[in-house]
Amino acid sequence: MYGVHEMKSEDKAFGLWSVVLLGIGSMVGAGIFIVIGQAGSMAGNLVWVSFIFGALAALLSGYSLAKLATAYPSRGGIVEYLVQSFGEGVFSGSAGVLFYLSQLIAIAAVAKSFGAYADTFIKGDYANIFALGIVATFILINLIGASLVAKSESVIVFIKLIVLVVFAILALFYVDPKLLYPSNDTHIDGVFFAIGLTFFAYQGFSVITNTVEDMDNPQSTVLKAMVIAISLVAVLYILTSLSVLGNLPLPEVIKAKDYALAQAAQPIFGSLGFKIMAVTALFATASAINATLYAATEIGYTLAKEGNLPKVYTYSVHNSFEGLIISGLLIVPMILFLNLSEVTTIAAVVVLIIQGITHIGHLFRIKQTKANIFIVLGAIVSMFLVAGITIYHTSKSMPLLGFYVMGAFLLALFIEVSLRLFTKRVIKKQSTFKDKVLQ
Repeated sequence: MYGVHEMKSEDKAFGLWSVVLLGIGSMVGAGIFIVIGQAGSMAGNLVWVSFIFGALAALLSGYSLAKLATAYPSRGGIVEYLVQSFGEGVFSGSAGVLFYLSQLIAIAAVAKSFGAYADTFIKGDYANIFALGIVATFILINLIGASLVAKSESVIVFIKLIVLVVFAILALFYVDPKLLYPSNDTHIDGVFFAIGLTFFAYQGFSVITNTVEDMDNPQSTVLKAMVIAISLVAVLYILTSLSVLGNLPLPEVIKAKDYALAQAAQPIFGSLGFKIMAVTALFATASAINATLYAATEIGYTLAKEGNLPKVYTYSVHNSFEGLIISGLLIVPMILFLNLSEVTTIAAVVVLIIQGITHIGHLFRIKQTKANIFIVLGAIVSMFLVAGITIYHTSKSMPLLGFYVMGAFLLALFIEVSLRLFTKRVIKKQSTFKDKVLQ
Protein backbone atom coordinates (compact mmCIF):
# COMPACT_ATOMS: atom_id res chain seq x y z
CA MET A 1 0.00 0.00 0.00
CA TYR A 2 1.15 3.48 -0.66
CA GLY A 3 -0.23 7.00 -0.45
CA VAL A 4 0.80 10.58 -0.75
CA HIS A 5 1.67 10.69 2.94
CA GLU A 6 4.73 8.56 2.07
CA MET A 7 6.12 11.12 -0.37
CA LYS A 8 7.93 14.27 0.57
CA SER A 9 7.21 17.52 -1.27
CA GLU A 10 10.77 17.75 -2.61
CA ASP A 11 10.29 14.42 -4.40
CA LYS A 12 7.43 15.74 -6.53
CA ALA A 13 8.25 15.59 -10.23
CA PHE A 14 5.29 17.43 -11.75
CA GLY A 15 4.28 21.06 -11.55
CA LEU A 16 1.18 22.58 -13.12
CA TRP A 17 2.51 23.11 -16.65
CA SER A 18 4.43 19.86 -16.83
CA VAL A 19 1.17 18.07 -15.99
CA VAL A 20 -0.69 20.15 -18.59
CA LEU A 21 1.86 19.20 -21.26
CA LEU A 22 1.59 15.55 -20.24
CA GLY A 23 -2.20 15.70 -20.63
CA ILE A 24 -2.00 17.47 -23.99
CA GLY A 25 0.55 14.96 -25.25
CA SER A 26 -1.68 12.08 -24.19
CA MET A 27 -4.80 13.54 -25.81
CA VAL A 28 -3.27 14.81 -29.05
CA GLY A 29 -2.09 11.43 -30.18
CA ALA A 30 -3.67 9.04 -32.58
CA GLY A 31 -7.18 10.18 -31.64
CA ILE A 32 -7.37 13.25 -33.86
CA PHE A 33 -5.91 11.36 -36.82
CA ILE A 34 -8.44 8.56 -36.42
CA VAL A 35 -11.50 10.52 -35.35
CA ILE A 36 -11.72 13.62 -37.52
CA GLY A 37 -12.58 11.71 -40.68
CA GLN A 38 -14.83 9.21 -38.90
CA ALA A 39 -16.76 11.96 -37.09
CA GLY A 40 -16.87 14.09 -40.24
CA SER A 41 -18.66 11.30 -42.06
CA MET A 42 -21.41 11.55 -39.40
CA ALA A 43 -21.60 15.26 -38.55
CA GLY A 44 -20.50 16.61 -41.92
CA ASN A 45 -19.12 20.14 -41.90
CA LEU A 46 -20.55 20.69 -38.41
CA VAL A 47 -18.08 18.23 -36.90
CA TRP A 48 -16.48 21.14 -35.02
CA VAL A 49 -19.70 21.39 -32.97
CA SER A 50 -19.29 17.72 -32.04
CA PHE A 51 -15.80 18.51 -30.79
CA ILE A 52 -17.26 21.23 -28.55
CA PHE A 53 -19.75 18.80 -27.02
CA GLY A 54 -16.99 16.21 -26.68
CA ALA A 55 -14.88 18.78 -24.79
CA LEU A 56 -17.77 19.59 -22.42
CA ALA A 57 -18.23 15.89 -21.64
CA ALA A 58 -14.47 15.56 -21.08
CA LEU A 59 -14.46 18.55 -18.72
CA LEU A 60 -17.30 17.12 -16.64
CA SER A 61 -15.64 13.72 -16.46
CA GLY A 62 -12.22 15.28 -15.84
CA TYR A 63 -13.56 17.27 -12.88
CA SER A 64 -14.95 14.13 -11.22
CA LEU A 65 -11.75 12.14 -11.82
CA ALA A 66 -9.58 15.02 -10.56
CA LYS A 67 -11.51 15.16 -7.29
CA LEU A 68 -11.21 11.39 -6.88
CA ALA A 69 -7.50 11.54 -7.66
CA THR A 70 -6.74 14.05 -4.89
CA ALA A 71 -8.68 12.00 -2.37
CA TYR A 72 -7.37 8.59 -3.45
CA PRO A 73 -3.99 9.06 -5.15
CA SER A 74 -2.90 5.95 -7.00
CA ARG A 75 -1.25 4.93 -10.26
CA GLY A 76 -4.15 2.51 -10.65
CA GLY A 77 -6.34 5.49 -11.65
CA ILE A 78 -9.91 4.58 -12.53
CA VAL A 79 -9.50 1.03 -11.21
CA GLU A 80 -8.54 2.48 -7.83
CA TYR A 81 -11.58 4.78 -7.73
CA LEU A 82 -13.91 1.89 -8.52
CA VAL A 83 -12.47 -0.22 -5.71
CA GLN A 84 -12.71 2.71 -3.28
CA SER A 85 -16.36 3.28 -4.21
CA PHE A 86 -17.68 -0.26 -4.64
CA GLY A 87 -15.32 -2.26 -2.42
CA GLU A 88 -12.99 -5.15 -3.20
CA GLY A 89 -15.74 -7.31 -4.69
CA VAL A 90 -16.49 -9.03 -8.00
CA PHE A 91 -17.99 -5.87 -9.47
CA SER A 92 -14.86 -3.76 -8.94
CA GLY A 93 -12.66 -6.65 -10.01
CA SER A 94 -14.61 -7.09 -13.23
CA ALA A 95 -14.31 -3.37 -13.89
CA GLY A 96 -10.55 -3.68 -13.42
CA VAL A 97 -10.40 -6.51 -15.95
CA LEU A 98 -12.60 -4.53 -18.33
CA PHE A 99 -10.31 -1.53 -17.96
CA TYR A 100 -7.46 -3.77 -19.10
CA LEU A 101 -9.48 -5.08 -22.05
CA SER A 102 -10.48 -1.54 -23.06
CA GLN A 103 -6.79 -0.63 -23.26
CA LEU A 104 -6.26 -3.51 -25.67
CA ILE A 105 -9.13 -2.28 -27.82
CA ALA A 106 -7.66 1.23 -27.81
CA ILE A 107 -4.24 -0.09 -28.87
CA ALA A 108 -5.86 -2.08 -31.67
CA ALA A 109 -7.63 1.08 -32.88
CA VAL A 110 -4.40 3.06 -32.86
CA ALA A 111 -2.54 0.25 -34.64
CA LYS A 112 -5.24 0.12 -37.32
CA SER A 113 -4.85 3.86 -37.81
CA PHE A 114 -1.09 3.41 -38.18
CA GLY A 115 -1.73 0.74 -40.81
CA ALA A 116 -4.16 2.95 -42.72
CA TYR A 117 -1.68 5.84 -42.90
CA ALA A 118 1.29 3.58 -43.70
CA ASP A 119 -0.69 2.00 -46.53
CA THR A 120 -1.13 5.41 -48.22
CA PHE A 121 2.58 5.40 -49.09
CA ILE A 122 2.41 2.23 -51.18
CA LYS A 123 -1.31 2.32 -52.04
CA GLY A 124 -1.71 -1.39 -51.50
CA ASP A 125 -3.85 -3.46 -49.19
CA TYR A 126 -1.41 -4.08 -46.37
CA ALA A 127 -2.96 -1.99 -43.57
CA ASN A 128 -3.42 -4.99 -41.26
CA ILE A 129 0.14 -6.17 -41.89
CA PHE A 130 1.49 -2.74 -40.97
CA ALA A 131 -0.75 -2.68 -37.87
CA LEU A 132 0.45 -6.09 -36.70
CA GLY A 133 4.03 -5.14 -37.51
CA ILE A 134 4.05 -1.97 -35.42
CA VAL A 135 2.53 -3.74 -32.40
CA ALA A 136 5.04 -6.58 -32.69
CA THR A 137 7.91 -4.10 -33.06
CA PHE A 138 7.08 -2.20 -29.89
CA ILE A 139 6.46 -5.37 -27.90
CA LEU A 140 9.95 -6.51 -28.91
CA ILE A 141 11.46 -3.11 -28.12
CA ASN A 142 9.77 -3.05 -24.72
CA LEU A 143 10.99 -6.55 -23.94
CA ILE A 144 14.58 -5.71 -24.88
CA GLY A 145 14.59 -2.34 -23.17
CA ALA A 146 13.09 0.86 -24.57
CA SER A 147 14.97 3.66 -22.82
CA LEU A 148 15.71 5.44 -26.11
CA VAL A 149 12.09 5.20 -27.26
CA ALA A 150 10.86 6.38 -23.85
CA LYS A 151 13.14 9.41 -23.96
CA SER A 152 12.02 10.24 -27.51
CA GLU A 153 8.33 10.44 -26.49
CA SER A 154 8.59 14.12 -25.53
CA VAL A 155 10.27 14.93 -28.85
CA ILE A 156 7.53 13.15 -30.80
CA VAL A 157 4.83 14.97 -28.82
CA PHE A 158 6.48 18.31 -29.59
CA ILE A 159 6.77 17.51 -33.33
CA LYS A 160 3.16 16.38 -33.77
CA LEU A 161 1.85 19.40 -31.85
CA ILE A 162 3.88 21.81 -33.99
CA VAL A 163 2.72 20.16 -37.23
CA LEU A 164 -0.94 20.21 -36.19
CA VAL A 165 -0.83 23.81 -34.94
CA VAL A 166 0.93 25.05 -38.10
CA PHE A 167 -1.50 23.14 -40.33
CA ALA A 168 -4.58 24.37 -38.42
CA ILE A 169 -3.47 28.02 -38.54
CA LEU A 170 -2.21 28.13 -42.14
CA ALA A 171 -5.12 26.10 -43.47
CA LEU A 172 -7.58 28.64 -42.07
CA PHE A 173 -6.30 31.17 -44.63
CA TYR A 174 -7.32 28.78 -47.44
CA VAL A 175 -10.75 27.88 -46.08
CA ASP A 176 -13.62 28.07 -48.56
CA PRO A 177 -16.56 29.41 -46.47
CA LYS A 178 -19.03 27.65 -48.76
CA LEU A 179 -17.68 24.28 -47.66
CA LEU A 180 -18.58 25.11 -44.05
CA TYR A 181 -22.21 25.99 -44.78
CA PRO A 182 -24.67 23.25 -43.71
CA SER A 183 -25.75 21.30 -46.77
CA ASN A 184 -28.21 18.55 -47.61
CA ASP A 185 -25.51 16.09 -46.58
CA THR A 186 -25.37 17.58 -43.08
CA HIS A 187 -27.84 16.37 -40.47
CA ILE A 188 -28.10 17.89 -37.01
CA ASP A 189 -28.59 14.49 -35.41
CA GLY A 190 -25.23 13.47 -36.89
CA VAL A 191 -23.60 16.12 -34.69
CA PHE A 192 -24.85 14.30 -31.59
CA PHE A 193 -24.08 10.85 -33.00
CA ALA A 194 -20.46 11.92 -33.55
CA ILE A 195 -19.92 13.04 -29.93
CA GLY A 196 -18.89 9.54 -28.87
CA LEU A 197 -16.04 9.61 -31.37
CA THR A 198 -14.97 13.17 -30.60
CA PHE A 199 -14.91 12.34 -26.89
CA PHE A 200 -12.59 9.46 -27.78
CA ALA A 201 -10.11 12.04 -29.14
CA TYR A 202 -9.96 13.64 -25.67
CA GLN A 203 -9.65 10.36 -23.80
CA GLY A 204 -6.01 10.79 -22.84
CA PHE A 205 -6.97 13.36 -20.17
CA SER A 206 -7.37 10.61 -17.57
CA VAL A 207 -3.58 10.05 -17.55
CA ILE A 208 -3.31 13.26 -15.50
CA THR A 209 -4.88 11.48 -12.52
CA ASN A 210 -2.39 8.60 -12.73
CA THR A 211 0.49 10.96 -11.88
CA VAL A 212 -1.12 12.57 -8.83
CA GLU A 213 1.34 10.96 -6.41
CA ASP A 214 4.18 12.79 -8.12
CA MET A 215 2.51 16.22 -8.24
CA ASP A 216 3.36 19.31 -6.29
CA ASN A 217 0.24 20.52 -4.44
CA PRO A 218 -2.15 18.01 -6.11
CA GLN A 219 -5.27 19.52 -4.53
CA SER A 220 -5.06 22.52 -6.85
CA THR A 221 -2.76 21.18 -9.56
CA VAL A 222 -4.87 18.22 -10.75
CA LEU A 223 -8.06 20.15 -11.43
CA LYS A 224 -6.31 23.19 -12.94
CA ALA A 225 -4.20 20.99 -15.19
CA MET A 226 -7.26 19.02 -16.28
CA VAL A 227 -9.24 22.13 -17.26
CA ILE A 228 -6.34 23.86 -19.00
CA ALA A 229 -5.24 20.77 -20.93
CA ILE A 230 -8.74 19.84 -22.16
CA SER A 231 -9.53 23.47 -23.09
CA LEU A 232 -6.34 23.95 -25.11
CA VAL A 233 -6.83 20.64 -26.91
CA ALA A 234 -10.44 21.57 -27.65
CA VAL A 235 -9.29 24.78 -29.36
CA LEU A 236 -6.78 22.81 -31.43
CA TYR A 237 -9.36 20.18 -32.42
CA ILE A 238 -11.97 22.77 -33.38
CA LEU A 239 -9.48 24.73 -35.52
CA THR A 240 -8.23 21.51 -37.12
CA SER A 241 -11.74 20.31 -37.96
CA LEU A 242 -12.61 23.70 -39.47
CA SER A 243 -9.43 23.56 -41.52
CA VAL A 244 -10.16 20.06 -42.80
CA LEU A 245 -13.83 20.63 -43.64
CA GLY A 246 -13.11 24.10 -45.02
CA ASN A 247 -10.55 22.80 -47.49
CA LEU A 248 -11.88 19.38 -48.39
CA PRO A 249 -15.38 18.76 -49.79
CA LEU A 250 -17.46 16.53 -47.55
CA PRO A 251 -17.62 13.62 -50.06
CA GLU A 252 -13.81 13.53 -50.10
CA VAL A 253 -13.68 13.57 -46.29
CA ILE A 254 -16.04 10.60 -46.19
CA LYS A 255 -14.06 8.79 -48.90
CA ALA A 256 -10.73 9.30 -47.13
CA LYS A 257 -12.07 9.16 -43.56
CA ASP A 258 -9.29 6.90 -42.27
CA TYR A 259 -6.66 9.47 -43.36
CA ALA A 260 -8.77 12.61 -43.91
CA LEU A 261 -6.35 14.85 -42.02
CA ALA A 262 -3.51 14.07 -44.42
CA GLN A 263 -5.84 14.33 -47.42
CA ALA A 264 -6.91 17.82 -46.34
CA ALA A 265 -3.29 18.99 -46.35
CA GLN A 266 -2.79 18.07 -49.99
CA PRO A 267 -4.86 20.85 -51.67
CA ILE A 268 -2.98 23.47 -49.61
CA PHE A 269 0.57 22.16 -49.42
CA GLY A 270 0.59 19.69 -52.31
CA SER A 271 1.76 16.09 -52.16
CA LEU A 272 4.49 17.11 -49.72
CA GLY A 273 1.83 18.31 -47.27
CA PHE A 274 0.03 14.97 -47.51
CA LYS A 275 3.27 13.09 -46.83
CA ILE A 276 4.26 15.32 -43.90
CA MET A 277 0.86 14.89 -42.25
CA ALA A 278 0.87 11.16 -42.94
CA VAL A 279 4.36 10.79 -41.43
CA THR A 280 3.25 12.86 -38.42
CA ALA A 281 0.30 10.50 -38.01
CA LEU A 282 2.68 7.54 -38.12
CA PHE A 283 4.85 9.09 -35.40
CA ALA A 284 1.81 9.98 -33.29
CA THR A 285 0.23 6.55 -33.53
CA ALA A 286 3.54 4.76 -33.00
CA SER A 287 4.31 6.78 -29.85
CA ALA A 288 0.78 6.15 -28.56
CA ILE A 289 1.20 2.40 -29.06
CA ASN A 290 4.57 2.42 -27.33
CA ALA A 291 3.30 4.39 -24.33
CA THR A 292 0.05 2.46 -23.93
CA LEU A 293 1.63 -0.97 -24.29
CA TYR A 294 3.60 -0.47 -21.12
CA ALA A 295 2.07 2.31 -19.07
CA ALA A 296 -1.57 1.24 -19.42
CA THR A 297 -1.49 -2.37 -20.55
CA GLU A 298 1.16 -3.59 -18.11
CA ILE A 299 -0.38 -1.76 -15.16
CA GLY A 300 -3.85 -2.90 -16.17
CA TYR A 301 -2.66 -6.47 -16.61
CA THR A 302 -0.90 -6.51 -13.24
CA LEU A 303 -3.96 -5.13 -11.46
CA ALA A 304 -6.26 -7.59 -13.23
CA LYS A 305 -4.03 -10.60 -12.58
CA GLU A 306 -2.50 -9.91 -9.17
CA GLY A 307 -4.91 -7.36 -7.70
CA ASN A 308 -2.11 -5.07 -6.55
CA LEU A 309 0.74 -2.89 -7.81
CA PRO A 310 4.32 -2.89 -6.57
CA LYS A 311 5.07 -0.06 -4.16
CA VAL A 312 7.38 1.46 -6.74
CA TYR A 313 6.12 0.74 -10.23
CA THR A 314 9.11 1.43 -12.48
CA TYR A 315 9.83 0.96 -16.17
CA SER A 316 11.45 -2.46 -15.81
CA VAL A 317 9.99 -4.95 -18.27
CA HIS A 318 12.75 -7.47 -17.54
CA ASN A 319 10.90 -8.19 -14.31
CA SER A 320 7.42 -7.92 -15.79
CA PHE A 321 7.04 -9.10 -19.39
CA GLU A 322 4.11 -11.49 -19.18
CA GLY A 323 1.50 -8.74 -19.63
CA LEU A 324 3.16 -7.44 -22.80
CA ILE A 325 3.22 -10.84 -24.50
CA ILE A 326 -0.34 -11.85 -23.53
CA SER A 327 -1.63 -8.39 -24.44
CA GLY A 328 0.01 -8.64 -27.85
CA LEU A 329 -1.57 -12.02 -28.51
CA LEU A 330 -5.02 -10.68 -27.59
CA ILE A 331 -4.60 -7.61 -29.81
CA VAL A 332 -3.92 -9.70 -32.94
CA PRO A 333 -7.50 -10.97 -33.53
CA MET A 334 -8.88 -7.48 -32.82
CA ILE A 335 -6.74 -6.08 -35.63
CA LEU A 336 -7.52 -8.90 -38.04
CA PHE A 337 -11.26 -9.26 -37.54
CA LEU A 338 -12.52 -5.76 -36.66
CA ASN A 339 -12.42 -2.79 -39.01
CA LEU A 340 -11.19 0.63 -37.90
CA SER A 341 -14.66 2.10 -37.37
CA GLU A 342 -15.81 -0.86 -35.28
CA VAL A 343 -12.70 -0.96 -33.12
CA THR A 344 -12.81 2.79 -32.44
CA THR A 345 -16.51 2.75 -31.63
CA ILE A 346 -16.28 -0.24 -29.28
CA ALA A 347 -13.37 1.39 -27.45
CA ALA A 348 -15.25 4.67 -27.15
CA VAL A 349 -18.42 3.04 -25.76
CA VAL A 350 -16.56 0.83 -23.28
CA VAL A 351 -14.55 3.78 -21.96
CA LEU A 352 -17.70 5.89 -21.65
CA ILE A 353 -19.49 3.20 -19.64
CA ILE A 354 -16.49 2.58 -17.37
CA GLN A 355 -16.17 6.28 -16.64
CA GLY A 356 -19.93 6.57 -16.09
CA ILE A 357 -19.79 3.78 -13.49
CA THR A 358 -16.78 5.47 -11.89
CA HIS A 359 -18.73 8.73 -11.52
CA ILE A 360 -21.68 6.87 -9.99
CA GLY A 361 -19.27 5.44 -7.45
CA HIS A 362 -18.02 8.97 -6.81
CA LEU A 363 -21.41 9.82 -5.32
CA PHE A 364 -20.66 7.34 -2.50
CA ARG A 365 -17.45 9.21 -1.70
CA ILE A 366 -18.64 12.77 -2.29
CA LYS A 367 -18.03 13.79 1.36
CA GLN A 368 -14.40 12.71 1.15
CA THR A 369 -13.71 14.31 -2.24
CA LYS A 370 -15.68 17.52 -1.47
CA ALA A 371 -16.73 17.62 -5.13
CA ASN A 372 -19.70 19.57 -6.49
CA ILE A 373 -22.47 16.99 -6.65
CA PHE A 374 -24.17 18.66 -9.62
CA ILE A 375 -21.03 18.50 -11.73
CA VAL A 376 -20.56 14.84 -10.80
CA LEU A 377 -24.18 14.17 -11.77
CA GLY A 378 -23.49 16.00 -15.03
CA ALA A 379 -20.53 13.70 -15.64
CA ILE A 380 -22.72 10.65 -15.05
CA VAL A 381 -25.45 11.85 -17.39
CA SER A 382 -23.00 12.90 -20.11
CA MET A 383 -21.13 9.58 -20.11
CA PHE A 384 -24.21 7.37 -20.35
CA LEU A 385 -26.05 9.74 -22.69
CA VAL A 386 -23.16 9.83 -25.15
CA ALA A 387 -22.72 6.05 -24.87
CA GLY A 388 -26.44 5.52 -25.52
CA ILE A 389 -26.50 7.88 -28.50
CA THR A 390 -23.44 6.18 -29.96
CA ILE A 391 -24.92 2.70 -29.63
CA TYR A 392 -28.26 3.81 -31.07
CA HIS A 393 -26.74 5.49 -34.10
CA THR A 394 -24.11 2.86 -34.80
CA SER A 395 -26.60 0.01 -34.52
CA LYS A 396 -27.81 0.88 -38.03
CA SER A 397 -24.43 0.15 -39.61
CA MET A 398 -23.08 -2.10 -36.86
CA PRO A 399 -26.07 -3.97 -35.43
CA LEU A 400 -23.90 -6.18 -33.21
CA LEU A 401 -22.27 -3.27 -31.35
CA GLY A 402 -24.47 -3.73 -28.29
CA PHE A 403 -23.56 -7.42 -28.20
CA TYR A 404 -19.86 -6.62 -28.52
CA VAL A 405 -20.07 -4.24 -25.57
CA MET A 406 -22.17 -6.66 -23.52
CA GLY A 407 -19.78 -9.45 -24.45
CA ALA A 408 -16.85 -7.40 -23.18
CA PHE A 409 -18.56 -6.97 -19.78
CA LEU A 410 -19.51 -10.65 -19.56
CA LEU A 411 -16.01 -11.71 -20.55
CA ALA A 412 -14.58 -9.44 -17.86
CA LEU A 413 -16.96 -10.94 -15.30
CA PHE A 414 -16.02 -14.49 -16.33
CA ILE A 415 -12.29 -13.73 -16.08
CA GLU A 416 -12.73 -12.05 -12.69
CA VAL A 417 -14.72 -14.94 -11.23
CA SER A 418 -12.23 -17.45 -12.64
CA LEU A 419 -9.25 -15.60 -11.17
CA ARG A 420 -10.92 -15.42 -7.76
CA LEU A 421 -11.75 -19.13 -7.81
CA PHE A 422 -8.40 -20.44 -9.04
CA THR A 423 -5.87 -17.90 -7.75
CA LYS A 424 -7.75 -16.41 -4.77
CA ARG A 425 -6.61 -12.93 -5.88
CA VAL A 426 -8.62 -9.78 -5.13
CA ILE A 427 -8.11 -6.34 -6.65
CA LYS A 428 -7.06 -4.34 -3.59
CA LYS A 429 -7.15 -0.70 -2.64
CA GLN A 430 -3.88 1.03 -3.44
CA SER A 431 -4.46 4.22 -1.45
CA THR A 432 -5.82 5.14 1.97
CA PHE A 433 -7.80 8.36 2.23
CA LYS A 434 -6.15 10.99 4.37
CA ASP A 435 -7.75 14.31 5.31
CA LYS A 436 -4.45 16.11 4.80
CA VAL A 437 -4.53 15.14 1.14
CA LEU A 438 -7.38 17.57 0.70
CA GLN A 439 -5.80 20.42 2.58
